[in-house]
Amino acid sequence: MGGLGFLLIIVAFAFLYFVLVRPQKRRQLQQQQLLDDIRVGDEIVTAGGLLGDVREVRDEELLVRIAPELDVRIARRAVVGVTHEDEDAEEDEEEEEDDDAEEQTEPEEPVGKNGPSAAT
Repeated sequence: MGGLGFLLIIVAFAFLYFVLVRPQKRRQLQQQQLLDDIRVGDEIVTAGGLLGDVREVRDEELLVRIAPELDVRIARRAVVGVTHEDEDAEEDEEEEEDDDAEEQTEPEEPVGKNGPSAAT
């Protein structure tokens, strides 16, 4: 019975490793790669929700323009995402096409308590 208990502990640790540790390491690597790939001109999103364009890249901080003539220094680790102008434009076009398609469909006739109203 002692060998079986030991085997179960090993299996439990292996399961925890694959379910908890590996995905966390993958997320950390993706975040580090995102931070390393930030370039001047990128539009970023910070953990605080600020959106801005990167004006200057330093070792541990970025100079970001968040409004006309307003540049702020932020820690590089505060960046949670990089948005690209091309992707935003494509998403806006898709949303407009979806809105146009919805406008072209005819509205359904309202249904009352006794079913559709009969116009006779």
